[in-house]
Amino acid sequence: MAQSKGAPTGAPRALSHIGIAVRSIDSTLGFWQGAMGLSLEHVEEVKSQKVRVAFLPLGEARIELLEPTSPESPVARFIEKRGEGLHHLAFEVDSAQAGLRSAKGRGIELIDSAPRAGARGCLVAFLHPKSCHGVLVEFVEEPAGKGPKGTN
Repeated sequence: MAQSKGAPTGAPRALSHIGIAVRSIDSTLGFWQGAMGLSLEHVEEVKSQKVRVAFLPLGEARIELLEPTSPESPVARFIEKRGEGLHHLAFEVDSAQAGLRSAKGRGIELIDSAPRAGARGCLVAFLHPKSCHGVLVEFVEEPAGKGPKGTN
């Protein structure tokens, strides 16, 4: 998906994934694979975020299931406060750093001041839901040498 003419530097070019907080990936996969007919692409632990994640491709995007691996995990706190459910929307960007600069320049409150390592070797950065009308927004920069989703 091409970035539109006149789009600001760091602007999202496509939906990367929809993050869903779950207590257990294993118990949740039955719904997503069985009832919804999606295939499991990849599972990994992101130790720095204290989560285990599972990706299920859906068209040009993915469903990302997030399971906390520690009670101190931001996802564990989210589930404790709000229950399982929609956690964040993630958008592909050419540069997560440029996305952060652009957002900050527009007065958007940031969670991350710099991109950090995420799942699948991506760089990720988050915008605060307070500035995004209640939605946690993630910028995702694919690893060098890997193209937009579907080609890596």
